[in-house]
Amino acid sequence: MSGLSTQAEPRRVIAALLERGDKDKLATYLDRLPPAEVAHALLRLPEDDRGRLLELLDPEDAADVLHDLPYEEAIARLEDLDAEDAAAIVSEFAGTERAQYLAELEDEDAEPILAALPADEAAAARAQMRYEENSAGYLMDAAFLAYPEGKTVGEILADMRANAERYAEFDVQYAYVLSAGGALRGVLRLRDLVLRPRATPAAEIMLPNPVSVRADAPLDTLTQLFDHHSYIGVPVVDADGHAVGVLRRRAVAEAAEERAEGAFMKLSGIVGGEELRSMPMLQRSLRRLAWLGPNIVLNMIAASVIAAFQGTLEAVIALAVFLPIVSDMSGCSGNQAVAVSIRELTLGVLKPTEFLRVFFKEGGLGILNGTILGALLGAVAWLWKGNLWLGAVVGGALALNTVLSVLLGGLVPLVLRRFKVDPALASGPILTTCTDMCGFFLVLGLASAVLSRISL
Repeated sequence: MSGLSTQAEPRRVIAALLERGDKDKLATYLDRLPPAEVAHALLRLPEDDRGRLLELLDPEDAADVLHDLPYEEAIARLEDLDAEDAAAIVSEFAGTERAQYLAELEDEDAEPILAALPADEAAAARAQMRYEENSAGYLMDAAFLAYPEGKTVGEILADMRANAERYAEFDVQYAYVLSAGGALRGVLRLRDLVLRPRATPAAEIMLPNPVSVRADAPLDTLTQLFDHHSYIGVPVVDADGHAVGVLRRRAVAEAAEERAEGAFMKLSGIVGGEELRSMPMLQRSLRRLAWLGPNIVLNMIAASVIAAFQGTLEAVIALAVFLPIVSDMSGCSGNQAVAVSIRELTLGVLKPTEFLRVFFKEGGLGILNGTILGALLGAVAWLWKGNLWLGAVVGGALALNTVLSVLLGGLVPLVLRRFKVDPALASGPILTTCTDMCGFFLVLGLASAVLSRISL
């Protein structure tokens, strides 16, 4: 490139080409970069420059750039574009992608873009956007190959040849056989079509009653289906059994991975489920404070327990060493129980009403682990200070708090799920506060009861 070193930092090359307004060289340069390098470079440009870049590029090249960006950033860029420009770019997406990107936008941003799309694309996007996020209908490919059951092998092959270019976009693995009313009847393997006589009716070689999923089936159900079967894809049907799309294995795997990443971020205190350092600082601050603010209040409540037992703590200063150990170890045990409950709820092997099952399973485990951990910590306290009563206090407090924490950790996600609250987001603060309060109370309360025996 004239005047630019190909060894220069990609961000600087992109900025220079953008400044010149040289869209052809810019598109060529971006196309040569690995996707991760494109994202790395663009997220280090000023936000206004990221928007200008998409406006400068042709829609097809701009669509490729959006594919390389993290999903949250791509959505933000679409929101900032004029409706006409955004529609031109979105029109380059495959039908399923188009609907999913538009579904992530606020209604006031999505509607003008839909209005600027060609009528058929807008109608298809609206139809798919009505499904719940991560349901089969939301994740499916609405474009699929299907034929009436009266067609012959020769007619089907002739249609495939005549429309080869269009069907190439369908990622064809199978063709489906439908009734006159659109109900799913069977599936055709391409090898059977090639090897059978041309006059053979499709109904004779199709695999009847294929496994299918309802369009409203949730991601947990879909994950289980593909975990238990080696299907590349399955047909999707509506409530009346009419075929509406094809669900690919990779789409389910990607959705499950994205959900797991979002759950991890929520457990870490990122309220929106995703954060990039390229986002506006105020937005990032508010997302974090939404979790940190309630936490500081809850921690102050927990700390008030210490203030209530200030005299005991002053009399036996060694207790201050064990307070964080008891609360932290109990918190770790509780977080393990939270993780198992959320995992089982996600897989569908645990229902939000199964409190007794979780109570007895976690209670037994809590007693076992609490006894072992309490004995270890109590022995350390005894050997350190030579006071058996001190060992009994801190060991007993850890044992009891461990039982309590695993019970809370196991049960809180069930309660939150029943009240339609995301357990990945809310379980952590609740558990931390309870284990801290109870841990401090148990250590200091037990110590106060035997204060004369442990005063050193």
